[in-house]
Amino acid sequence: MNYFVHETAVVDEGAQIGRGTRIWHFCHVMPTARIGAHCSFGQNVFVADNVEIGDNVKIQNNVSVYEGVELEKDVFCGPSVVFTNVRTPRSAVPRNTSEDYDRTLVRRGATLGANCTVVCGVTIGEHALIGAGAVVTADVQPHALMLGVPARQTGWACQCGSTLVLPLDAERPASSTCSCGCTYRLDGAGLTLEEAATEESTTPPRSQV
Repeated sequence: MNYFVHETAVVDEGAQIGRGTRIWHFCHVMPTARIGAHCSFGQNVFVADNVEIGDNVKIQNNVSVYEGVELEKDVFCGPSVVFTNVRTPRSAVPRNTSEDYDRTLVRRGATLGANCTVVCGVTIGEHALIGAGAVVTADVQPHALMLGVPARQTGWACQCGSTLVLPLDAERPASSTCSCGCTYRLDGAGLTLEEAATEESTTPPRSQV
């Protein structure tokens, strides 16, 4: 076995788990879940059947990833993030098949803050940043900083997580360079990365002895 499962966790036979993934206390992974390499699941994480999770996804304590949810590579889920998969649940009306679930897609590099809720049927764009306690009810564009209930865009986030100095709209083209070295341009086509950070700008300097 090329991944780690804590003795209190349950991984059902048939689950696909990538190399280097670590599954900690009291987690439960269902038999048809597909999990990438180098992921980390904190305490009490549940992963349902048919869920797809990409490489290097970090899920903190007390998160349930229900069927119909897909997390792409490098997604971060803070503690107690809530996913849903049915918009109109009724105890007396069974809605428990794949056809009943509204798909939720979280794109590469997005961050979901602690205690936020993602209503099913939405797509969260690449490198979007959802603030703690926010409630996402509609699609989120890439790099959007979303806060509040319901969540509304209040700014833009770099792929490193820092806030960019840019207007919300694109009435006139604007650009911003993050402290990490990435430069973005905002225009009618949306926010685009013009220049990526160099390795030197993203690597902390070594301390001198």
